[in-house]
Amino acid sequence: MTEIKKQYAAFGVDVEAALETLKTIPVSVHCWQGDDVIGFDGAGSLSGGIQTTGNYPGRARNFEELKADIKEAFSLMPGKKRLNLHASYAILGDDAGKVDRDAYSYKHFIPWVEFAKELGLDGIDFNPTFFAHPNMKDGLTLSSPQESVRSFWVEHGKRCMEIAAELGKAFQKPCLVNIWIPDGFKDVPADRLTPRLRLKKSLDEILENYDKEWVIPAVESKVFGIGVESYTVGSNEFYQNYAAQKGICCLLDNGHYHPLEYVSDKIPALLAFYDKVALHVTRGVRWDSDHVVLFEDELKEIAKEIVHNNATEKVLIGLDYFDASINRVFAWVTGQRSMQKALLYALLLPHDEMRKLQDAGDFTALMDLQERVKTLPFGAVWEEYLRRNGLDEHVLEHVRKYENTVLKERV
Repeated sequence: MTEIKKQYAAFGVDVEAALETLKTIPVSVHCWQGDDVIGFDGAGSLSGGIQTTGNYPGRARNFEELKADIKEAFSLMPGKKRLNLHASYAILGDDAGKVDRDAYSYKHFIPWVEFAKELGLDGIDFNPTFFAHPNMKDGLTLSSPQESVRSFWVEHGKRCMEIAAELGKAFQKPCLVNIWIPDGFKDVPADRLTPRLRLKKSLDEILENYDKEWVIPAVESKVFGIGVESYTVGSNEFYQNYAAQKGICCLLDNGHYHPLEYVSDKIPALLAFYDKVALHVTRGVRWDSDHVVLFEDELKEIAKEIVHNNATEKVLIGLDYFDASINRVFAWVTGQRSMQKALLYALLLPHDEMRKLQDAGDFTALMDLQERVKTLPFGAVWEEYLRRNGLDEHVLEHVRKYENTVLKERV
């Protein structure tokens, strides 16, 4: 490593400082990759504009199996980790069939807290589940014109804010609560405004009295979903204005925009106005297809904006993808490692020198520097980071062994 450190030092980059910083940045890993977003509260299948494709054997079918898969996946992931839960993963026990989502409480998630502590995680983040439920009427939840439907989902949101406060207290770390709803219309609507006014009213009610010490609320927009191609109630413009007015967080999912819109550009735009920005990092192929996150250009740019703007504590990084066409544990590990890899890549760039060249208007020298750093021995630094975490690059060998001894036994 000595020679490699010298090569980076020639560009003004401290490799040890980069490695030290990386291990402090938490990544919130989503539970729903392991069971294709089915959850435990009886939905059985997805609805609400989202879809999982593939039928690779070994899907987790219950809490014990999902815990086992998460434990295996997390054992192969370097760095600081949080767990990201959807409300549909409530452990209902004796309450199964007796309580619905509008009556969930913290007790239904205590087993998850115990499990996360067993794994030594940094905390738990939380998401109300506004999809895959009979009370989605005509594809609407918080924006429904049926008051019984709207109030049901408002109560669900309130209960989730209460649960999140307890999750935050349990780890002494604030819990990010992300609100995403599937509401929209398949074809051209007759009224675009009124559903958004109902959504605004619902959000106001959910956020009326939440615990600001332990809960960080966020709202997540989307361009469209399957079956809601023409109109999405929770659009980007709606949520950004709502978040600004309420002083809460915008969550950017990099699959939720037009393919030629880049979340890497949106991050600094929001940092100019918001104390915190939340991310759901995914990989959209032509649309919000939730492919496994890979070490590609846009992921590098996202990481560069986080690091370059000294925003590692301002940008809350979460993952969000679900691929059932490949081994689900491998998908989990590959996505998390890709995010860590991108952060390390960004930490090893000479940002200060690049900024000086940009400010000086010397774009020729800037391009030269940007190109020269691409051939620095980044791979060797990444391997050193893995080694310090007791890991190596041979993920597939570990996953294959787990598949042969555990996953193939599930029938």
